[in-house]
Amino acid sequence: MKPALNVLGLPLESCSHAPLTGFFRDGCCHTDESDTGEHVVCAEMTLAFLNFSQSRGNDLSTPRPEYGFQGLKPGDRWCLCADRWIEALLLGAAPRLVLAATHEAILDKVSLETLVAYAVDRPLPATGR
Repeated sequence: MKPALNVLGLPLESCSHAPLTGFFRDGCCHTDESDTGEHVVCAEMTLAFLNFSQSRGNDLSTPRPEYGFQGLKPGDRWCLCADRWIEALLLGAAPRLVLAATHEAILDKVSLETLVAYAVDRPLPATGR
């Protein structure tokens, strides 16, 4: 099995272990064919995005102890579905993301240039060496 890569072409880094995120609940935003929602975008939650997500029927803020879910708050990192992040982007509610922990699969839908514009971990500019 080949290792998962991030949008920069490097090994995919962890998104969050507290709260524990990822489709596989292992802290990473990796994916496979069973992940129909493509939970590949490691995003840093904002109140605006949490409200947006709730308005779309996905309440990420309310604790759900029966599922071991404490609820998210601004500043938490979470693996979002690619299409939900894109929807938020188009409607002005996209949270910033972590390039090193965002799976390369999102590049099939969004340009690296757009992702970099929303990144909390922007890559260093080329030095020309």
